[in-house]
Amino acid sequence: MAAPEEQMAALSVADGAPAAAAEGGKPKKEKKPKADKPKQQQGGEGKKKETKLGLTASKEGDFGDWYSQVVVESEMISYYDVSGCYILRPYSFAIWDEIKNWFDARIKELGVQNAYFPLFITEDVLMTEKEHVEGFAPEVAWVTKSGSSELDRPIAIRPTSETVMYPYYAQWIRSHRDLPLRLNQWTNVVRWEFKHPTPFIRSREFLWQEGHTVFATKEEADTEVYQILDLYRRVYEELLAVPVCKGMKSSKEKFAGALYTTSVEAFIPTSGRGVQGATSHCLGQNFSKMFGIEFETEEKTRQHAWQNSWGLTTRTIGVMVMTHGDDKGVVIPPRVAQIQVVVIPIPNSKLGEEAVKAMLDRADAIAADLKAAGVRVTVDRRDNYTPGWKYNFWELRGVPLRLELGPRDMDSGVAMLARRDNGGKQSCAWGELAAAVPKLLEQQQAEMYAKARAEFDSCIERVTTWDDFMAALERKHMALAPWCDTEESEEEVKRRPPCLAIPLATYLPLLFMCDTEESEEEVKRRSATKDAMGAKTLCIPLEQPDLPEGTPCFVTGAPAKCWALWGRSY
Repeated sequence: MAAPEEQMAALSVADGAPAAAAEGGKPKKEKKPKADKPKQQQGGEGKKKETKLGLTASKEGDFGDWYSQVVVESEMISYYDVSGCYILRPYSFAIWDEIKNWFDARIKELGVQNAYFPLFITEDVLMTEKEHVEGFAPEVAWVTKSGSSELDRPIAIRPTSETVMYPYYAQWIRSHRDLPLRLNQWTNVVRWEFKHPTPFIRSREFLWQEGHTVFATKEEADTEVYQILDLYRRVYEELLAVPVCKGMKSSKEKFAGALYTTSVEAFIPTSGRGVQGATSHCLGQNFSKMFGIEFETEEKTRQHAWQNSWGLTTRTIGVMVMTHGDDKGVVIPPRVAQIQVVVIPIPNSKLGEEAVKAMLDRADAIAADLKAAGVRVTVDRRDNYTPGWKYNFWELRGVPLRLELGPRDMDSGVAMLARRDNGGKQSCAWGELAAAVPKLLEQQQAEMYAKARAEFDSCIERVTTWDDFMAALERKHMALAPWCDTEESEEEVKRRPPCLAIPLATYLPLLFMCDTEESEEEVKRRSATKDAMGAKTLCIPLEQPDLPEGTPCFVTGAPAKCWALWGRSY
């Protein structure tokens, strides 16, 4: 039998093409970049290192260091020895489970079924759709060896699954009776990118769901695109209490090979950067023509199918942490918290054994009542830590509600409830806890969203000139600006579906082409500073303000076609 290292397949990555493994067959251990690990606090000269619970960086003072610390100290992730890869610990995976369970139930209501397709893609299949492959080429990881033997042909690890699934869709679909075909898979993908790896936000491997659906008509495909987009909005806003903007991507930013792409866009006020939250694409007939997905219509004619793809990733968790977290740790919205309430008995040294036992029994009884009411609850019975240490421990982990039970509470028949999000406290009689706590958790959820929504809205500035645009960026805000969207052709504009609040006529004014660069590239170049990256379009919001005829584009001066949301982004 070969040694374990000889049995392992070797991964190589090079500009999207299969690359030979390192000489000798055994890959060298990769060094992590400095940005990939949280900074360690150093003690002063002659001072011993302190071991303490909590964070050393502040969210406002050093956002990047704060985030790196908070995801580790809260036990959401651990760093792995392959740079850009992270271990999702139970506190974070439980959040993903809540998202998965909620979303899975709702797509099944739409008629979507779950399936699973292999991780590997042959090179010839991957190269079938040229535009699609070019979009992912720098990120594709290739298996080139098995043990010490070179493979006859390299095998790609999926960066996404269009080219894995569609050859088989072509086999399965023959007639209009086979449509619609609506499949989803919960899986992992690998994208060997390495621009500033950030836990949850940008990593080489991540978890996601990807839906791939097939329809007989464009109208059916368009309908689903927006149904899924709204489910993504609800994941962020109703589960994670994170506000988003629904919109359409520019031609430059749309998914490679798609007819059009819609997205939900989040924004992190502290860093002044947008985050693409999830995407729902109409692929048109591009992939069905490439892969031969045809069906016989009721009129006995042959027609290429219309397709969609849509995906949501564990990036959701990072956006949640960035939005709600504070200098004490993460703040988890109640609906996705693994533990919603922690009960902390507070005995003191004056209490006898019987009194301590009575307090612990009461804590267990309260927990049982809350559990029966549908609350996810735990009792911290550890006797080797002080109450203050326990408070910090659970605050760091973002548990929404702390229930304190001390000697005076035992005498009065009440418990003290402390909220993680705003520090508010209130007492509640034991007999009322089972009814009061679920209501308080829902109130907490609603107020967390309202606070985040107010901050999100305050970070959108409507501008009409370049100077105002740059001023908004310098304030770490987004800019909503009139735009001529010069990269699109008139034919592309006409193929766009009618959006909820955007008349088709909005997109059809006379096209204006820049004399030099396309306007979006021009904005990115001109808005870059020595301290900050250039801005790009985050989306073209589906809810559009009025755009008076003749309004000039803020960058080219040509007639604007729409309001576009711009910002710096992750």
